[in-house]
Amino acid sequence: MVKVIKRDGSEEELIYEKIVVSVLKTGAPIDIARKIAFMTIGKIYMDNKESVTAKELTSLILNYLKAENETWYRNWIAYDRVAKKRETEKELK
Repeated sequence: MVKVIKRDGSEEELIYEKIVVSVLKTGAPIDIARKIAFMTIGKIYMDNKESVTAKELTSLILNYLKAENETWYRNWIAYDRVAKKRETEKELK
């Protein structure tokens, strides 16, 4: 199973449902949230990765999200800025 290396250095299992829930919070419908989760996890497995950093995972998700709908992408960025006090776009560059 693929591990996610979190920002604090701890590890957890990559969980499909967590990606779906995160994408749903942007306003995306369930079918799009599931599609993005499948594509994200599929890309990680296709690249034969045993682990992925939280930043890498976020970058993958956001790339797929932006391709689907710019507003949902902006909603994710805004949520990170307000709720998590995180400048996600700057961190991913």
